[in-house]
Amino acid sequence: MNDRLSALRLFVRAARVGNFSRAGRELGLSQPSASRLIAALEEEIGATLFNRTTRAVTLTEAGATYLMRVEAILALIDDADHEARGTGELRGSLRVGTPISFGLREIVPRLPAFMKQHPALKIELRLTDRYPDLVTEGLDVSFQFGPLPDSSATARKILHQARILSASPRYLRERGTPTMPSDLAHHVVIISPAHPSPTFSFRKDGRVTSVRVDSPLSITTNEVATASAVAGLGIAASSESSAQTELEAGQLVRVLPDWDFGSMELNALFVSGKTIKPAARAFTDFLLKELRAPY
Repeated sequence: MNDRLSALRLFVRAARVGNFSRAGRELGLSQPSASRLIAALEEEIGATLFNRTTRAVTLTEAGATYLMRVEAILALIDDADHEARGTGELRGSLRVGTPISFGLREIVPRLPAFMKQHPALKIELRLTDRYPDLVTEGLDVSFQFGPLPDSSATARKILHQARILSASPRYLRERGTPTMPSDLAHHVVIISPAHPSPTFSFRKDGRVTSVRVDSPLSITTNEVATASAVAGLGIAASSESSAQTELEAGQLVRVLPDWDFGSMELNALFVSGKTIKPAARAFTDFLLKELRAPY
């Protein structure tokens, strides 16, 4: 039974990533062992599940149908195991995706309490400021700010955070403090994932004001953009929590605080049509409670 379950889990991962070696590594198997396990599964059920080439493996028509059934079955098995234990303790693995700043500042400090509750659960935290592909990267849940790029994902809203602009006191002393959005055109405004567009829009007294900036500095991670603002390189956009520590320490100062710069919605994303893994559901519930708890 364990061999069959292992083969089914390997089949699902290989189908999602298109590679036996990568799927095998994720499950602690060598490439030859992974290939043998899949071949044995195909022989046992009497169908070819994959088209194999030197570069990748793709599902056959039979494999695609089998995948839909097997994923649902494995999710039910995980749920059944979890309920049967009756202790609420989670086991197995949990792959979590998160933007870098949110992961460092909000998730990591809260992980010890969650891991203490579930010592048998293995957690893989994948931090990136690009939107991950939940399917190919095998994520059980991904926490993301902003508009949802993948309409096929199932989203659960966690919270809203204000989007802000901030700069170091030194930068503002040297370059002056903007008092109107139009002043940003004469400042170094750091482009980052928190606001990748060169057009900045603000609302005040029911009116919208927009300004386009020509930035000499573009950074691919929000955490580094915040650090760059602290270093005096310019004005950075971020969610409120991404700069909270620096604001409280006086390393950064809000810029245009009287203007509404909009908000960023945080969502937990799950693969659409796939039963949510108990560990992913439990971790999302845990984080939701933690983030909404008063300080």
